[in-house]
Amino acid sequence: MNDNTILALHYTVVPNDFSRAGEASSDVKNTLKQLGVSPEIVRKVSIALYEGEINMVIHANGGAIDVKVTPDQIIMVVADSGPGIIDIDKAMEAGYSTASESARDLGFGAGMGLPNIKKYSDHMNIDTLIGIGTTLTIIVNLI
Repeated sequence: MNDNTILALHYTVVPNDFSRAGEASSDVKNTLKQLGVSPEIVRKVSIALYEGEINMVIHANGGAIDVKVTPDQIIMVVADSGPGIIDIDKAMEAGYSTASESARDLGFGAGMGLPNIKKYSDHMNIDTLIGIGTTLTIIVNLI
């Protein structure tokens, strides 16, 4: 950790493991509450991170989540080794989804993941390479 990092957390996300989907975002939520972060910020982080985590479970071959808390912001890096996002503009449209029928049958894949991440973050960046994977950097400001 560098000098301005208050806390760093790391999680591994298992593909297609819907029984554990949301564990990382739930842990981050509880940790932020313990740190005394405002309920509004905790809510934003929880929603944005949950959407990123679920997208990894549904679409990718697993991956990792790294969360860094600084005095000014919460930085979440959600990196997978999935198929990549072919059309980012299309993927940003509410309701657009490439989720499988089995994921939809479980109530996932409504096509709100990326739009919700953007809505509940102060900054979102998508780096994707087809056949290699996708890295989302999600930032929520504390001040």
